Amino acid sequence: MTRSARIAAVRRGERKKDVSQMFNISRNTLDLWLKREEKTGDCRAVTNYQHQQGGGQKIADWERFRNFAREHGGKTQGEMAFVMGRQRNSAEF
Repeated sequence: MTRSARIAAVRRGERKKDVSQMFNISRNTLDLWLKREEKTGDCRAVTNYQHQQGGGQKIADWERFRNFAREHGGKTQGEMAFVMGRQRNSAEF
């Protein structure tokens, strides 16, 4: 069943609590879909959101990143971020 059908059930008068339980979705999810439909006229999932916001790839040099990951793969993300920050400041990365 689609999002539209679940929203239609609410529009027909079904209680949000009952619709969310019937279709095994959270009440919050149903509310978010309803808000999106009300705001944009559509309840479909947002796609390509990174490109719409000017985002995209953060890693410019994949080979360099792979080497860094191999060298520091035993570290936590926080430790890797610290080392990477140090390397950026010293113009090594």
